[in-house]
Amino acid sequence: MDLACLPGTQAPRVTIVGAGNVGSTLGQRIVEKNIADVVLLDIQAGRPQGLALDLMEARGVEHHDRVILGTDDYGDTQGSDVIVITAGLPRKPGMSRDDLLKINAQIIRDVTRKAIAQSPNAILMVVTNPLDVMAYLAWQASGLPPERVVGMAGVLDAARFETFIALELKVSISNVHAMVLGGHGDLMVPLPRYSTVSGIPITELMDEITIKRLVDRTRNGGAEIVSLMQAGSAYFAPASSAALMVESVLFDRARILPAAAYLQGQYHLSDIFIGVPTCLGRQGVAKVLELDLTADDQQALQTSAHAVRQNIATAQALLESSL
Repeated sequence: MDLACLPGTQAPRVTIVGAGNVGSTLGQRIVEKNIADVVLLDIQAGRPQGLALDLMEARGVEHHDRVILGTDDYGDTQGSDVIVITAGLPRKPGMSRDDLLKINAQIIRDVTRKAIAQSPNAILMVVTNPLDVMAYLAWQASGLPPERVVGMAGVLDAARFETFIALELKVSISNVHAMVLGGHGDLMVPLPRYSTVSGIPITELMDEITIKRLVDRTRNGGAEIVSLMQAGSAYFAPASSAALMVESVLFDRARILPAAAYLQGQYHLSDIFIGVPTCLGRQGVAKVLELDLTADDQQALQTSAHAVRQNIATAQALLESSL
């Protein structure tokens, strides 16, 4: 008797390169939200296989039929719809995102080439820090059109800002929407005028001193967690943020999400990946939305972009010297 009765259509496939805390938690988010099947890849043989088996065994409790495969072989990732790169060295106490530049630049270049060779039609999503620089290097290594490469940063930064706003005002997080531009680091540009509670700008709900305090905490959100944990960095919120972006791509949601996208004149910036509002769907970044910025916000964005450019140049020089 043949009991096989599941639909025969092939499920979307997401490859996650890097089975650390962010990668494994992202895999859990994706399968338990029933978004896609997952291939979890890591160079440490045994770890991705063990994590995948553990997650598969949870299906009896979570009641989903997604499949998660652990592997150290890029051949197993063939035909992926989305590739998410989380591989790289995490931050340690006292280490800035930019301190990671030399180590992670080499990793990003190598894993991108190997993953895209197996899935040339995939959307490439970068999570590794320093995020904006790594997105640029991944785009260069992939040979993909820029709209098919995107960095996860703004969703996380906005989520942190939203959390702090909700806690300050003692309101439901579902009523709070925030917007953050710029590089994923100390020079990010949270936009209070475009951050609202049920459509009301927070500039009408809080004084300038309070807003500045929340903005500063948002800018240092990752460093605050690193300092508290002492060994390791944030992974629950980053994984949730990446899962939201993966869902928007695979289900063609066309959601407006802040993300690191390639600019070609928008915001007076070109040839750079940096956080901006994007329309994210099945083909990747369908559009970059240009907000009306104040002179101060525009200057802050330019300052952030200048720092990203400097790090891109440094990373490219390091990569060339290693050839």
